[in-house]
Amino acid sequence: MARAPGWPAVLSEGSVEARPLRLRDASAWVDIRLRNADWLAPWEATPPGLVMVRETWAQRQTLAVYRQMWHRLRQQARLGIALPFAVALDGRLVGQVTVSTIARGAFNSAQVGYWVDREYAGRGITPTALALVVDHCFGPVGLHRVEANVRPENVASQRVLAKLGFREEGLHRRYLAIDGHYRDHIAFALTTEDVPEGLLRRWRQSPLRRS
Repeated sequence: MARAPGWPAVLSEGSVEARPLRLRDASAWVDIRLRNADWLAPWEATPPGLVMVRETWAQRQTLAVYRQMWHRLRQQARLGIALPFAVALDGRLVGQVTVSTIARGAFNSAQVGYWVDREYAGRGITPTALALVVDHCFGPVGLHRVEANVRPENVASQRVLAKLGFREEGLHRRYLAIDGHYRDHIAFALTTEDVPEGLLRRWRQSPLRRS
């Protein structure tokens, strides 16, 4: 099978690295997710089929669940419809950035989602990793637009996007199922025309990098 454009890839800036998720990340991924239940659960989409059938957070953060996710994302990456990146700091798994719903043709766009271990929040890791991934999307992957959708209550995630200069485009009513209910989301986006200098370069020069 031919490789999809821009995949696999390892991207880095200083001690921050965005690399493909690995099967051996399973134990670290489960540990982080279980420790960060209060930090992550309010913002995460309900897995398919769970809108009416409620499972606990712990039931959705297991080695078996990780393996299923890894195999699914690996197949999607091979097909060129997803880019599943692990975020590592000095080689240690601390989060995830996933580019999904990649559509080609006239649209040539994708969505991006991200999370980080609360222990490492506020240190510039997430915006750095996101800038690396977006530049990769606009470069080797060949996309024109990357969109991020965030709940209005998720101030921390909106701050990440604001630091990178993502443009707010509107409100999606009852957009995504989270914890059994469809929640409103604010749409943010960037196109290649917005960052001709590259998003990572913009982030390196931003005074917000130290805030």
